[in-house]
Amino acid sequence: MWLFAVIVGLLFCFAIIDLMVGVSNDAVNFLNSSMGSRVAPRKTILIIAGFGILAGVTFSSGMMEVARKGIFHPSLFFMPELITIFLAVMLTDVLLLDLFNTFGLPTSTTVSIVFELLGAAVAISLVKIFSNGQSILQLPEYINTAKALAIISGILLSIGIAFFSGAIVQFLTRVLFTFNYQARLKRYGAVWCGFALTMITYFILIKGSKGASFITPLMMTWIKTHTLAIIVCGFIGFSILFQIVITFTRINVLKPVVLTGTFALAMAFAANDLVNFIGVPLAGFHAFDLAKGAASPTTLSMGAMQKSVQTNTFFLLAAGAVMVTTLWFSRKSRTVTKTELSLGRQEEGLERFNSTSLARIVVRAAVSLIEKARWVCPEPVQRLLKSRLDTDGFKPASGYDGNIPEFDLLRASVNLMVASALVAWATSMKLPLSTTYVTFMVAMGTSMADQAWGLESAVYRVTGVLTVIGGWFITAFLAFTVSLCFAFLIHQLGWVAIFGLMVLAAYIIFRNIKIHGSREKAEQELELADLKRIQDAAYASQTCFEQSGRYLSIVRDNLNHCFDGILTQDRKLLRQLRRETSKVQKWSNIIAANTFKSMRLFKDDQIKQAGKYAAVIAALQGVSESLRDMILRCYVHTNNQHAGLIPVQKKELQQVRKCVESLLNEISGILLRSDSYNYRDVARNYVDLKHYLENFDQNQIERIHNGLSKTRLSLLYYGINNACLNIGEQVLKLLTLYNETLCSDTFYGEKKITKCTN
Repeated sequence: MWLFAVIVGLLFCFAIIDLMVGVSNDAVNFLNSSMGSRVAPRKTILIIAGFGILAGVTFSSGMMEVARKGIFHPSLFFMPELITIFLAVMLTDVLLLDLFNTFGLPTSTTVSIVFELLGAAVAISLVKIFSNGQSILQLPEYINTAKALAIISGILLSIGIAFFSGAIVQFLTRVLFTFNYQARLKRYGAVWCGFALTMITYFILIKGSKGASFITPLMMTWIKTHTLAIIVCGFIGFSILFQIVITFTRINVLKPVVLTGTFALAMAFAANDLVNFIGVPLAGFHAFDLAKGAASPTTLSMGAMQKSVQTNTFFLLAAGAVMVTTLWFSRKSRTVTKTELSLGRQEEGLERFNSTSLARIVVRAAVSLIEKARWVCPEPVQRLLKSRLDTDGFKPASGYDGNIPEFDLLRASVNLMVASALVAWATSMKLPLSTTYVTFMVAMGTSMADQAWGLESAVYRVTGVLTVIGGWFITAFLAFTVSLCFAFLIHQLGWVAIFGLMVLAAYIIFRNIKIHGSREKAEQELELADLKRIQDAAYASQTCFEQSGRYLSIVRDNLNHCFDGILTQDRKLLRQLRRETSKVQKWSNIIAANTFKSMRLFKDDQIKQAGKYAAVIAALQGVSESLRDMILRCYVHTNNQHAGLIPVQKKELQQVRKCVESLLNEISGILLRSDSYNYRDVARNYVDLKHYLENFDQNQIERIHNGLSKTRLSLLYYGINNACLNIGEQVLKLLTLYNETLCSDTFYGEKKITKCTN
């Protein structure tokens, strides 16, 4: 039995890791609204969410039954078989959630645990069936198919319910308050906020109390008997309280609603999702505890696991402590949060996802449906809705110091109210509803109703939503398949498989850490300032040029690697560069988007300067396109195994390389650090480059005439030279524009930069 005791210990070790990776993925569920609306400083939000988690874990006791008997019939299994199932599930869950965290995609911890239990149980059931000479048709006797189908259908149904619930409630709320809601909030905000908090109180504190480990039967009876009175008194009391706050203070009453909703949703998350992380280890411990006192522990039927068991509150609080700690220190949780905030933000800008054919079809269908609805809707109603849903009124309240939120507090309060209500209701019904599905789809529904998905961004936002939803189905498939394979390996190979799978898990997790770190580093290499936080046009413009300088340093590095690759025929290096060309293009687009934002801050007397900033964008795009063309030419040439450059061509290209890199290096330093410079000295690199290229073109003509350079080689040679010339021309133009704008008295009113000389 000591071997199984060790495995149970391993299960609890995996539970701690699973809590960390699970919270990193699910933190977005209850932090999205408060972080996106910037209702309070990050530390304040995390403190409130932390208390919500600690309160919620005590509500999850009843949910633990799902891991013991929700997917399979334990009476048909022995203790070693259940331990095998549980170990396979935990190994799979840790690897799967960490993979999604690494790439910043929110997935469902509920879906993963359900399908992992299903996959591992099917594997062991098939082993038992075949070893006993039974038919595969007897598989449903081992698997609780009715419960599994109910869970799966409930999870899938929650996608549509959450999306349309969020969209409808947000639409009605926005029609009532409009985007410029401050004045209307004083009139009937107390009633609305009172209703919102009453909903949260009803579903979290009353319905959710059914699963609490500390609620006695007598207390539950009293709550059920006085439910209506509690709801009515709560609504009246909250409404009066908020009216007093509105009348006698200047506090935005939506802030306490959002903060309370954050607490409530964190509480619902912990109550509903804790089973996904510690339910399986607790079930393994329960199975081991039942078997150790038996005469034949390895052949004892686990039918006793069908009985309800109240989970020890100590285990729940310990798990809550791990979750709160992870919430504060997890870097991957911030990566996942960025995905959801970018898809729901009110303001347009550079999108994270590219468009896809399916997204374009969905957007076209939606636009067509809206156009047809206009024919049915009376004209007065259309005018009323247009006036109430005018997005020009979207202006953040004072007190943000330029740190403009992704969406306003009104939408944040709807997100939290609807999501917490749905999740808490599912918890009270003992259904493992996916917190991720509910909160994500509610947030997407409210953003659509708020017209955040305008024609400028709809196709990209829809692509992002479809990508995340597609990831959920991939989660189900991977969870089932991988868990099934792991369970089969552990059953057949025993400790050899356990040791091998643990080594594999450690390697994959370590590799994911490196991948996530490199992705973060890649973003930080061009960590562009968020110009929404900058309200001064001059400072915003200077920031854009600093970003351009950092961008040119990256272009220089890529150009240097490209030369190394083509001069040495390094196909692997060129292939890697080709993969990164889209990243370089994206950085260029980000700078362009920030430049547009800075132009919106111009005063009337600065509008004449706007044309020069358009030229800045054109120059950056030109550099990006030339670099991409050069890398692609070099990669295609080497990948097709064409002849390499001849020695004289390599020698000439080294001189071209030196001129371009010097030009990029100098201008990058000037833009990034405002280094002192003499324009003529910097431009001399470009003059030298043109002079070299004129001579080298003549040399190449002679080589072609003499047959020393074949067609493919000549095309490559000229392509590299032309790309370098274009890059040199565009970066010099960028320096000229920098000199004419940031060193211009007309732009600043007084000269701010004195390091520019002609």
